[in-house]
Amino acid sequence: MDQFSAHIDRGWDLASKGDASGAHACARRALELDPKSPEVHNLLGFSAAMAGDADEALEHYKQAIALDETYFEAMLNAAEVLLHPIADWDAAVAMCDEALDYAETQEEIADAVLLKVDALLGKSDKDEARKAMAMLPEGPFDNPSYTFLIGRAYYETGQIDKAAPLIEEAVKKDPQNSDAQYYLGLVRDERGDSHGATEAFLRTRVIDLSKDPPAWAPSAEAFATVVEAVVAKLDAILARYVQEADVYVVDVPGAELVVDGVDPRAMMILDATRGEDGERDAARLFVYQRNVERAAGALDAMEDELSKALEREITSMFLEADPAAPVDKRQLN
Repeated sequence: MDQFSAHIDRGWDLASKGDASGAHACARRALELDPKSPEVHNLLGFSAAMAGDADEALEHYKQAIALDETYFEAMLNAAEVLLHPIADWDAAVAMCDEALDYAETQEEIADAVLLKVDALLGKSDKDEARKAMAMLPEGPFDNPSYTFLIGRAYYETGQIDKAAPLIEEAVKKDPQNSDAQYYLGLVRDERGDSHGATEAFLRTRVIDLSKDPPAWAPSAEAFATVVEAVVAKLDAILARYVQEADVYVVDVPGAELVVDGVDPRAMMILDATRGEDGERDAARLFVYQRNVERAAGALDAMEDELSKALEREITSMFLEADPAAPVDKRQLN
């Protein structure tokens, strides 16, 4: 094996183990040997995405595609960062369509279609997303992960009856797939199986907690500082509802909350009390770091994700709720 290939292979090996900085270092060494290699730029993009720098990742993916206009893998990687955390839905759809022009195997077609469905759902275009689902190959697929991915896509497009058997099969094949467990909970909840949904959500919580945080994740102390900054920057009208609230940062909702109906992947919960004047006041704000990280997808997107989540939570709790209704905990997914 030549030195260039050795750096590339080593970089992907480190990336598979979650070592973003090590993968980046290998890619930089390979870049010195061949600065016009599309494979190098794809690896640089992947390591940048792992480190939470979506903009840099996208630039490298675009460079890889410019060097090789048929580079299917780089197109999919670019579509993924366009989807999340960049949220440029139209660009993601366009990239998926471009990838479909070069897809050859059933798996490649499925990958591009599923990403396109996610992008269309991001645009809130469920009708087009359903049409895109019709492009999926029938299979069978060598990789069992497609069972879950297709089942999830059916769920997100509102086709519960098609989603249920696929998601149930995915959980049987891989009980440690937290995403499959989570969607199993959603499916059971849709079908009125409250107990079964709770069991699946509890398993989701346990598996999520067992995973290492992303490489770019801040410390608990640094994350708490970000939360404080977001609260401080709130619009004055919204800030008055939470300025006296006690803020607590933890990893994920507790098991007892999940049993009580809280989504195990909720980003925050705002507890409220009713004052002597009958008005609601925020008493406690619980923010769940691992779930915020999952939603943000990158360090530089975390503050914006928190800000939007907190605004929605305050609006739901104080501005849209029935003033006469009992105080209740509300969770944000």
